[in-house]
Amino acid sequence: MPGDATENGLRFAVLGPVLAWRDGVELDLGTPLQRSILAMLLLREGRAATPGELIDAVWGEDAPPRALGALRTYVSRLRTVLEPDRSRRTRPELLTSVGRGYALRVEPAWLDLGVFQRETSAAEAARRSGKAGHAAELLRGALGLWSGEPLAGAVGPYAEQQRDRLIERRIGTVEALMELDLELGRHADVVSELIALTAQHPLRERLRAQLMLAYYRCGRQAEALSVFTDTRNALIDELGIEPGTELTDLHRRILAADPSLAPAKPAEPVRQAPAEPSEEDQAEAEPVVEMPKPAQLPAAVTDFTGRKSLVNRLLTLLGGGEGVPVAAVSGIGGVGKTTLAVHVAHLAEDLFPDGQLYADLRGYGNEPTPPETALVAFLRALGIPVDVIPDGLAERSALFRSLLADRRMLVLLDNARDAEQVEHLLPGSTGCAAIVTGRGKLADLPAARLIDLDVMEPDEALSLLSAVAGPDRVAAERAPAMDVVAACGFLPLAVRIVASRLAARPSWTVASLVPRLADERRRLDEMKIGNLAVSATFALGYGQLDPHQARAFRLLSLPNGSDISVFAAAAVLDLSPFEAEDLLESLVDASLLEAPAPGRYRFHDLLKLFARRKAEETDTPAERTLALRRLLGFYLASSRSAHRLAYEGSAIADSLVDVGVRGHTFASADEAVAWLSAEAEDLFAAIGHAAESAGSADGLLPAADLLLALEPLLESGTNQREFEQRGALMLAAAQRVGDRHSEMRCAYVLGRVLFGANRLDDAEHRFLGARTIGEETGDHIVLGETCNALAVVAGRQRRHVEALEWFDRATTVYRQVGNPAGEALALSYSARDHLGLGRPDDAIAVSERGLAMFTEIGSGAGIARARYHLGIVLSYVGRLNEAVVHHAECLSFFRASNQRVWEQRVCYRLAATFISAGRFAEAARHAEQALIVSREITHPYGEAQSLTALGKALRGAGELPRGRDALTKALDIFSRLRSPEAEDIRILLREFDQVET
Repeated sequence: MPGDATENGLRFAVLGPVLAWRDGVELDLGTPLQRSILAMLLLREGRAATPGELIDAVWGEDAPPRALGALRTYVSRLRTVLEPDRSRRTRPELLTSVGRGYALRVEPAWLDLGVFQRETSAAEAARRSGKAGHAAELLRGALGLWSGEPLAGAVGPYAEQQRDRLIERRIGTVEALMELDLELGRHADVVSELIALTAQHPLRERLRAQLMLAYYRCGRQAEALSVFTDTRNALIDELGIEPGTELTDLHRRILAADPSLAPAKPAEPVRQAPAEPSEEDQAEAEPVVEMPKPAQLPAAVTDFTGRKSLVNRLLTLLGGGEGVPVAAVSGIGGVGKTTLAVHVAHLAEDLFPDGQLYADLRGYGNEPTPPETALVAFLRALGIPVDVIPDGLAERSALFRSLLADRRMLVLLDNARDAEQVEHLLPGSTGCAAIVTGRGKLADLPAARLIDLDVMEPDEALSLLSAVAGPDRVAAERAPAMDVVAACGFLPLAVRIVASRLAARPSWTVASLVPRLADERRRLDEMKIGNLAVSATFALGYGQLDPHQARAFRLLSLPNGSDISVFAAAAVLDLSPFEAEDLLESLVDASLLEAPAPGRYRFHDLLKLFARRKAEETDTPAERTLALRRLLGFYLASSRSAHRLAYEGSAIADSLVDVGVRGHTFASADEAVAWLSAEAEDLFAAIGHAAESAGSADGLLPAADLLLALEPLLESGTNQREFEQRGALMLAAAQRVGDRHSEMRCAYVLGRVLFGANRLDDAEHRFLGARTIGEETGDHIVLGETCNALAVVAGRQRRHVEALEWFDRATTVYRQVGNPAGEALALSYSARDHLGLGRPDDAIAVSERGLAMFTEIGSGAGIARARYHLGIVLSYVGRLNEAVVHHAECLSFFRASNQRVWEQRVCYRLAATFISAGRFAEAARHAEQALIVSREITHPYGEAQSLTALGKALRGAGELPRGRDALTKALDIFSRLRSPEAEDIRILLREFDQVET
């Protein structure tokens, strides 16, 4: 099984069948298409792939019409397989959404291809340094990772293209290994291997040349010449060409018995006694001055922890390549840049036998070290007297580089401020290398390999805590210890400080630190010991900002979301998006912000606390409040546009308060809902902040309207918990400040959430409360929606007469405010209650009238819902083909707009229709799809519905045990939900008993 040990036990393979394991157990990766998607994401090495790219890669020109929906399903299944505990993870997500696309965040060491690339790079470095034997061992180990044809089990154009690339990479590595074995005198050992390889690849001239040379060195000249003849014939027959220069020259040299073809033998040095110099020689000889060998590296820490893959990457970089390797390591203060650089520099000492130079450039202090001064120190370390060191920067730099010519030395430049400070301090000769550390990314430093150092992985941070505070102490309290390193944001400096405090206080327990670190306002104060303090480290970077950068740094820390888009940041800062982006990117370059995806930015947790503290010290309460109101206004304006497109014809969007801030506009409903999904965490965070800080109705209503505007997310089946938590928080705030309008909106939204969870009595209670307020305040637009919702609840509880009465009240309100889309909605929904009362003709009439009205309005969402209800009615009256057509049409709409709740409903109805038609295999297929969706969105009522349809379909197909099992599970769920459908299932199970007996 490939790969190094990983913190989550995951490993992947593509150098053979596409496979994955967790803790040594192979995972079920599903269909070939699903494996192909995983393979592509693995080979992109963390770079995002758009849906279009994935569809082209997997299906090519044969992509089905519903490829996008299938892609989302496959990605969702992969997430379930790879991250079964995704909702409880403290570490970053693996399979993450980036815009509308996806990226798989895995370390190279988790993938056999990553390990292969690391080992082959190490082999190249070893060979360049004269260690041919070690290089051959590394290549042989790398080739051992292969287990057959690469990407086996994956399909599609991308897999075919990458398969050819990987095969070429493998055979190239094989050729390199054979060359090393021949160089090491192993010609007799590799003859049989080369015979097999040339049989597999008869047109590879390099392999043929290696076989010729191995034969010749074994004394088998005739066979070597026969290989050339066979190769020439094959090339002429297959390609119509003559052999290349390598083969023809080797053939000529074998014929001539060229002595240089014999294997080289290392010569023993001849030792001679030194001759006594004559007096004349002694008089004329000049004194030999040897350059000193500087060894200026600071001491490496003895408890260095983690960073294994990065250490290997840096060692490989320093060990070879054209020109002078320069590694520029950047990251936020306290992330361990200097510690990593010094550790790697000590490990690389054998690569640089002429010594190491070190300079602390103090780039983030008040007086950065001028490059002229650093050069004086370097030149003195290299043996140049002070009185002969030139004055000018250019002259000093030229002398420095001249002294390093033809030597192998490492230069470590710590705490650099910018490229201008560094460029004159870099060596200029092959054989030397440099490591530069700094908070800025030094993107303008020529030829530098940029390495952005992130915080530690959770297990690495825990290991550091153990190393400093004591392993037994931490092992005895592992769970609190994980809470402690999480509160430290996995920042090495913070972990080390907290661990040192523990080590200095034997009476403290690890658990006693948890509440001390839980208070965000005091957390930074807990992270200091002696002259070490996290806040002091952050202050150095903050002190380098200009006033505009500093203001942006402070104000952007105020929102509670995990990250922020450039457009939202522009609203906070009251700038244009272009101006805001320039500021944000400058903060990223200074390592004070992170850019997890294009157009999105976030703080490290501790940096955010530091920035908020600076905001409280610098900006007035009014300035901070105004910044957050601008953000809330931007979110509300954007969400209003999204709601208007998602519910074409609905009057809800027009009823929302206008706060005078411009928001996003969208080209389609799909784009609008995708934006809501992408921004959901930040939108709910803004609502929560408004609820917690509300002091009056003026400040609360925009947040309540934002909650209502997020209604399209309810259809996706996601964010149910956020809706319930923020809705309850907002409702309490509205009641506290006496804001009846906001109270009504929150009660209505909470009712919808409770209805989705099948908590029908609780939902009805909320809707009744909203209805009372609506009649009191005259808020007829939301009142109409509330009456409609009360009707649906009554219908679900089979109180059909009462349901129709509520629909009539809703229709009356809709007509009062001129809302035809609401009237059409009430008509469509009422069809099922007419069926429940045994009035199919009325059901057909109202559902067709609702569809006609939505068609006239031009509402895509309304048409889809009307088709759904009409399909139910048509299936009930036996017009099964028409029902299937309507349901298939609306299913396409719901899948395209990611409305997972509706997708589940339609799949369930299709299953029911196919059961009525006696087409049980198709019914089971749709029921299983409905079951998958309901479980993915955690929808118990939908799961029970789907199991019911599956049980009926299996019974029809004669699979009685499986059918009974499905119905039994459905009964358990319906009983737990106290749904009236439970009695229906009991009747079905009794029928099963009769059939089986």
